[in-house]
Amino acid sequence: MAMAVTPQPAACGAVVQGIDLRDPLAQSQIAEIRAAWLRHQVLAFPGQALSLDDLERFAATIGPFGTDPYFGSVPGHPHVAQVRRDADETTKIFAETWHSDWSFLAPPPQATLLYGNVIPPTGGDTLFANQYDAWDALSPAMKTLLRGRQAVHSARRGYARDGMYGEKDQGRSMAIRYDDSALATQLQPIARVHPETGRTALYVSPGYTIGIDGMREAEATPLLMELFAHQAREEFVYRHRWQAGMLLLWDNRCLVHAATGGYQGHARLLHRITVAETAHPA
Repeated sequence: MAMAVTPQPAACGAVVQGIDLRDPLAQSQIAEIRAAWLRHQVLAFPGQALSLDDLERFAATIGPFGTDPYFGSVPGHPHVAQVRRDADETTKIFAETWHSDWSFLAPPPQATLLYGNVIPPTGGDTLFANQYDAWDALSPAMKTLLRGRQAVHSARRGYARDGMYGEKDQGRSMAIRYDDSALATQLQPIARVHPETGRTALYVSPGYTIGIDGMREAEATPLLMELFAHQAREEFVYRHRWQAGMLLLWDNRCLVHAATGGYQGHARLLHRITVAETAHPA
């Protein structure tokens, strides 16, 4: 059966069928998957009965394993983290704020894979917002203002000692490890040119962007708030509904995403791998 890619009726996203990710992939299949991924930004592979070894093998076809600086890993699988919530858990839903994974790293990761092991019967959708479209929809004056500027990214709001997942975050089943290293900052271009597609994406997020380099806070904050509201406009958003046995692959270089709740009283367990950036020809 040939691989079939069906676009979602949204600003991004596609469903891939006709391929079993438990099997070793030919180079032609890997190239076909990558081309579809770059075109649609987030791919869903339903009906995949994957072990952690299968998940790691497929992730390695996308790029080198990345780091997850504030997550514990699964024993025996140092590159695999659990996104977990127990049925009786009452902590705040993890990752409800729009973000691009680990954008405070240098370089930030290219991709994230997330595999659904235990999926609740309701809720738990993941939202994705197309940041190519977000950039393209900015006014010419705003593009001129932003082009060439760098934003200040940091993990402090989430993973510092006093952050959302810091020392006061008690009763969480997910293995989150806060650390003082989260106070560090990293500059990233606001108008980010994708290294493979050559398209420009808006690269800021309320999760990790805390300022604009060379701009006073009183000027930067309202500008960032305007960009945060703009980047999550409904016309840019794809709402992904999970199924057990579904693998999701998304591009952190041109998307922001956010978790949703709505499954209180039900367990939810997914396994995640971060894929580091690959060197690309200039």
